[in-house]
Amino acid sequence: FGPQGQFLFGNEVREDVLSGLRTAEGYIIGNDRSPADIQLRQRGWYLGIQAGKLWGLSPQNPRSGIRASLGAGILQHRIRIQEDPLRAVQQVQGDYARGYDRYSTGPACFQWLGYQVFSRDGRINLYLGFEGIQAFTKGRRDIQFDLQAPYQEKRIDLLWGLRAGWVMPLYASRNRTIWY
Repeated sequence: FGPQGQFLFGNEVREDVLSGLRTAEGYIIGNDRSPADIQLRQRGWYLGIQAGKLWGLSPQNPRSGIRASLGAGILQHRIRIQEDPLRAVQQVQGDYARGYDRYSTGPACFQWLGYQVFSRDGRINLYLGFEGIQAFTKGRRDIQFDLQAPYQEKRIDLLWGLRAGWVMPLYASRNRTIWY
């Protein structure tokens, strides 16, 4: 059991929240009347607690086997508007960007199922498994400029993926004899 945290980031945003600012050709015009390169990115985090169980498959090494974990926490995510470093676009600068970001938070459930190998000599310590997070989020902004309304949509966000890791364990010695 213990705490768990993850950062979420990516460059694939399925909803174009800036479509109302684009010309017929798909450009966003900057303050200097030239096309600006505005990118949409994903940002967020998950924070929670988890508990798990390990089913050892070998009596010689009970620290290796199938492991399952369950948890609960909070998921928060938003759309990050990455501005053009060469051209300013007043409509998405500073606090105005919050009017397009679809900021959402809510409770989440976490599951992980995989295989863990902790060698007896402590040199090989790996795990690999499948994980999922299901979150019940709600929009938190009082206004979204492109919607011209509050953004309080209720959503179900599903995150799935593979998780692999290398563990560096710290072992406490049980030998009470002190040698000088």
